[in-house]
Amino acid sequence: MTDLLYRSIPEMFLKRVSESPDKRALAHPAPGDSGPPVWLTWAEVSVRAKAIAAGLYDLGIRTEDRVAILAGTRYEWVLADLGIMCAGAATTTVYPTTEADDAQFIVRDSGSKVLFAENSDQAAKLTGVDLTAVVVIDGTPSEGQITLAELEERGTAVLAEKPTLIEDIAETVKPEHLATLIYTSGTTGRPKGVELLHAGWVWQGQRQAELGLLNADDLQYLWLPLSHSFGKTLLCGIIYVGLPTYVDGRVDKLIDNLGTIRPTLMCAAPRVFEKVYNRVVTQAKEGGGAKYKIFQWALGVGKRHAAERHAGRTPGGLLAFQYGIATKLVFSKLHARLGGRIRAMVSGSAPLAKEIGEFFHAANLNVLEGYGLTETSAGSFINREEAVKLGTVGQAIGDLECKIAEDGEVLLRGTPVMRGYHNLPAETEAAFTDDGWFRTGDIGELDGNGYLRITDRKKDLIKTSGGKYVAPSHIEGMFKSICPYTSQAVVIGQARNYCSMLVTLDPDAIAQWAAGTPLEGKAYGDIVASKAASDLIDGYVKELNARLNRWETIKKFVILPRDFSIEEGELTPSLKVKRRVVETTFESDITRMYSGAVAEV
Repeated sequence: MTDLLYRSIPEMFLKRVSESPDKRALAHPAPGDSGPPVWLTWAEVSVRAKAIAAGLYDLGIRTEDRVAILAGTRYEWVLADLGIMCAGAATTTVYPTTEADDAQFIVRDSGSKVLFAENSDQAAKLTGVDLTAVVVIDGTPSEGQITLAELEERGTAVLAEKPTLIEDIAETVKPEHLATLIYTSGTTGRPKGVELLHAGWVWQGQRQAELGLLNADDLQYLWLPLSHSFGKTLLCGIIYVGLPTYVDGRVDKLIDNLGTIRPTLMCAAPRVFEKVYNRVVTQAKEGGGAKYKIFQWALGVGKRHAAERHAGRTPGGLLAFQYGIATKLVFSKLHARLGGRIRAMVSGSAPLAKEIGEFFHAANLNVLEGYGLTETSAGSFINREEAVKLGTVGQAIGDLECKIAEDGEVLLRGTPVMRGYHNLPAETEAAFTDDGWFRTGDIGELDGNGYLRITDRKKDLIKTSGGKYVAPSHIEGMFKSICPYTSQAVVIGQARNYCSMLVTLDPDAIAQWAAGTPLEGKAYGDIVASKAASDLIDGYVKELNARLNRWETIKKFVILPRDFSIEEGELTPSLKVKRRVVETTFESDITRMYSGAVAEV
């Protein structure tokens, strides 16, 4: 066990409340978005979390009992999570997009006794599951259910008789106790419950603070799914540091809200950065020759300026002068779009293309790529603000150990690594080496300074019929950075004699491209099915191929009639592509790309 300052999240939370009771903790949108964000102090958060904890205690919840949350990202999710752990119990997280069948499996497999549901529709997914209570956050509960307010009233009555109940429970929660069960979305089969302990989450909060990335005078915009380990690990840092955080999971409101909330810190999946990049580049292109030339000049200046900064030098002279002009003409607009106060942004959950990282750093927007898995409580590696190495996920956090196996697999060992997979002893054993290293399933390289570069997923490596290995995510990331109209790209080629690619286009970007042409105003499906769109993407594929080895080049591609979605099962809730699902769904498109193929390339 490392030098943890707290035994558990409840102890860490109670300490935060005692140290800064009157400081801002969590904010949420005003009802109906009718005014500025509504802030709760740490003392106010404490009152509600303790009432929830006492209410759960009154329902019979005890040490390491599981309580499920089936809701989107909102401040009540945080209150419920804190209440569950302050009752000594463990939170089972369920994505709000989870279908009823999987939601029932997760709640049953976890042994959860109580459910927090966002509304009656979400609660209905668990019809037939034996639960002690169902607590509904929004709307009118169905028969036999209670509201969150009613649970808090129940807890308040308990605390009137036992005022130190929560503090007494917190004393009993140990580092090795279960804190969270997060079911990995996976790409095939049933999800697996990852058992994460209080020690690992406390480690995350403490190590994030030591990095200096989170500060009490920052303002964070938290929109990530709290059912995912990335969102959950941020909560640990928020509590440890006392970081004021605006919580709002409405992704469709994100861009508009940035200008209002004006955060200094935001974490996101790469897809968000890709969409910003696509919009900026396409707008520059559509602005005409002179505007695009200014954009390209500014980007070139910005990249040289960033290279000097990353090398530890202060840009001066002509470069500093040119960068000032580039900022005024181009980069200032991007800063304004993000609220104008961004100090740092963290990219995680999936690989970020190096070229897209270079774009943001050229604009002096510090996008720090990190790496971790659900099984490692999310945070494992990250680039430091003062020591960024683009194309890598940075250096190990804290005392986490890392080594590369003979086959290139990244192995990790340390406090934040999971206890195991719930009810799956054989799979737990297979996930670790004999000497206790966790097998990440990722292929990577460590340089002499400890920077980790992830090259691909071990399972996703493609081996062509010619015996050549291809790393699809590397090619897909490169294509996204080359083609600003791309939403998703999936490279196909396993046991095939050449590589092909499925492509989906960003609806906003391609509609903007179509403006002023005969395709203007047409439906997305009509635009992407046109010869003009095919010719457009073909040009970018040729540009991609010029950067690849011969056996990696894309011989054929198909633009799909729609984008991938969580609802159709092609994306995980953390926006990772489910390759097997995509290949099955679009099997006929793949077959056409290989019809009559005979030449070995």
